[in-house]
Amino acid sequence: MTATPVQPDLKARHRAMWGLGDYARVADELIPELGQVIVEACRIGPGDRVHDIAAGTGNAAVPAALAGAEVTASDLTPELLDIGRARAGAADAGSITWTVADAEALPGEDGEFDVALSCVGIMFAPFHEKAADELVRVVRPDGRIGLISWTPEGFIGQMFAAMKPFMAPPPEGAQPPPRWGDEAHVRGLLGERVSGVRAEKRMVAIDSFATGAEFRDFFKACYGPTIVAYRGIAEDPSRTAELDAALADLGDRYLEDGSMDWEYLLLTAVRR
Repeated sequence: MTATPVQPDLKARHRAMWGLGDYARVADELIPELGQVIVEACRIGPGDRVHDIAAGTGNAAVPAALAGAEVTASDLTPELLDIGRARAGAADAGSITWTVADAEALPGEDGEFDVALSCVGIMFAPFHEKAADELVRVVRPDGRIGLISWTPEGFIGQMFAAMKPFMAPPPEGAQPPPRWGDEAHVRGLLGERVSGVRAEKRMVAIDSFATGAEFRDFFKACYGPTIVAYRGIAEDPSRTAELDAALADLGDRYLEDGSMDWEYLLLTAVRR
């Protein structure tokens, strides 16, 4: 696959972005069940060696360890790993090694793990082919792969579409995160290196917001990419008002009886 040159400061900017706000609140208050969903989908149990890629605050790593696995949780942002480490200690979650690492350049040997998974994490690595190559590389033959990713047409995919006109353009060769929620795209990334691909679109119900404005204000305060979008237009009140209106409108369109459904793709496969 063709190598893509990386801007020298790109990873530093991504690391800083995910350290902004309070991502732990997003993971803990909105989508805590997704970690258990992927652990069960990958049939993780005692003795499994698991790599949780772009692990964030341990939404999947902690339940994997509680299931008896030996877990390596890697993420580009050390502040998130610090939170995950504390969460794991409070939950007496067993064996987790927390490692600062780029999803596009993972540490470790080829075939080191029985399972490699990522729960709305690896999708934010900008160069999809590199991340997919590393995902496959670290899994042993007949090992399992599991991914949860927001879909392009679902709520979070539409949120990124709404923010796109207000953000700096991505580096050349980078692909939008929600493409990991497109089954055909992920099948193309994994190619003939895997078999037994199973993909299913599911919903997670979010009942934390009464209005679109409440959703918008929560993400403005807590979610790194949204914070970065607003910082880039902070000196332009009219553009800020436009983004305010776009995000509030998006939330209102998805809200029904105080709840909204966020669509994600659950995909599992076996390493050939």
